[in-house]
Amino acid sequence: MSKIKVLRIMHRMSISGPTHHAAYLTKYLGDKYETMLLSGMIESGERDGSFIMEQIGVEPVYISDMERSINLIKDRKAYLKIREIIKNYQPDIVHTHAAKSGALGRLAAIHEKVPVIIHTYHGHVFHSYFGKLKTFIFLTIERFLAKKSTRIIAISNKQKEELSKDFTIAPPSKISVIKLGFDLSKFVDVDGRKRNKFRSEFQLDDSKIAFGIIGRVTGVKNHHHFLKSFALHKTQSNANSIAFVIGDGDLMNEIKDLCSELGLNISTPQNKSTQPNVIFTSWREDVEFVMNGLDVVCLTSLNEGTPVSLIEAQAAQKPILTTNVGGVEDIVIKDKSALLYKVNDVDGLAIGMTKLAENPDKRLEMASYANSVREEFSYKRLVKDIDGLYQKLMDGKSK
Repeated sequence: MSKIKVLRIMHRMSISGPTHHAAYLTKYLGDKYETMLLSGMIESGERDGSFIMEQIGVEPVYISDMERSINLIKDRKAYLKIREIIKNYQPDIVHTHAAKSGALGRLAAIHEKVPVIIHTYHGHVFHSYFGKLKTFIFLTIERFLAKKSTRIIAISNKQKEELSKDFTIAPPSKISVIKLGFDLSKFVDVDGRKRNKFRSEFQLDDSKIAFGIIGRVTGVKNHHHFLKSFALHKTQSNANSIAFVIGDGDLMNEIKDLCSELGLNISTPQNKSTQPNVIFTSWREDVEFVMNGLDVVCLTSLNEGTPVSLIEAQAAQKPILTTNVGGVEDIVIKDKSALLYKVNDVDGLAIGMTKLAENPDKRLEMASYANSVREEFSYKRLVKDIDGLYQKLMDGKSK
């Protein structure tokens, strides 16, 4: 019996959920599949996540002209390259991930008459990213591509509701919910070795309460909210608190300036301080050490799909403070593993920081609810779910 050929196309190899997602599906789908993975290129301010592929022995094919930003000349070249690959590879399934690769990949697959075309929304850009005109254009394009797609995958129930009801991308019957999957076993820290290594690196004693925000430093992640709340918390509490900003991005200089305005001393890899209030680490590959070293993980985004940092935080048994956006409610246990706030509720988040900083028993109580994510978001469950969907769609095309 011949193998089912899958052409998987992703936007870029950044350190992100989609990169892990594509890596595990490419590696572990099983012997009945043959998979080619295509990827675009990362841009400045992003950390190269190609090591994720290397760690499990996956070798992507890179398309040099496929970048995150819109560039009509490069986008056309990337589209033509994908069409050429489809002609030569002759896939049974084209499965795209995220916006740019989803647009170029699906358009190429439509024109080459690929039997099964699937797109996974890892997030969306339908609010909090662009102005009304550009958002309208993106919505029009996505609705057209959805009509031509065999199936749409949302990564949370909340996202499916947004795609089907709020933005009318596709009817609910065309959207399957398949949650992300990861290897979360590495976040277990039974003997405290990972926690101790991270905290000794930054000279944190046991009395220091470390709050952390992890991700690209860009507008939609809203680091301003995190820092303003942390500064307010410092004025309201005698707790020995410190904040970590894990990541990098286009607004890095702006949020460093904000720290100065808020009276927060900072330490960076280039300019280390002996008594910082906020430590900027840039990108880290040892995220399992980071998660275990922190005491509370925060997220203050304006918009999210399924935030990977919150899944990883729960796998490391860390309490969470987060804005209630996107698929957040689908991956945390509200008021148990996480406290949820409205976007830009600076006062509310500051109160939450103080509550957790001053109450170790509350932190432990919240951490105790987090174990369930290790199975719910396992890559083994992801592979099983995708295999079932592929088989169903292929069987439908053969009838």
